[in-house]
Amino acid sequence: MPAISDEKEVRSITPTQRVITIAGVAGSLIAGGVIGATLAGPLAATAANTNATSQLAAASASPSAGAGTFKSNEDATHEAGESATVEAQENSGQRPGHGSGKFTPNENAAHEQGESAAREAQENAGQRPTVP
Repeated sequence: MPAISDEKEVRSITPTQRVITIAGVAGSLIAGGVIGATLAGPLAATAANTNATSQLAAASASPSAGAGTFKSNEDATHEAGESATVEAQENSGQRPGHGSGKFTPNENAAHEQGESAAREAQENAGQRPTVP
C-alpha cells in the first residue's frame, strides 16, 4: 500500500500573473468609479436642484422681497465659482449676465414641475424667460 503524504504542493505566483491581477483590480476600481459617477451624478444634480427650488420658494414667500426683485446668491459654494464682474453686478443690485450668451433651457424634470405654462412657452420658442 502506498504511503499517504500530508504535504501539499506550494505554487508560487509568477511576475506575469501578479501584473495581470493588479491590472484587473485597477480596472475594476476604475470601472466602478465611472459607473458610480454616472449613476450618482444626476442624483446629486437633482438633489441640488431640489434644494435650490425650496430655497427659491422660501425667498419668494419672504414679505421683504417684492415680485421681480433680484436677490443675489451669497452662498459660499456659489461665490467661489463667481467672477469679479458678476459679483460687482450682484453687489449693485443688478441681475448678472443680462441675457448674454446662448439661452439653453433647463429641461430637468424637477425644474419643469415648478415652471409656469408661460415660462415653458417662452423656453420652447427659444426665448430667455421673463416670467416665473
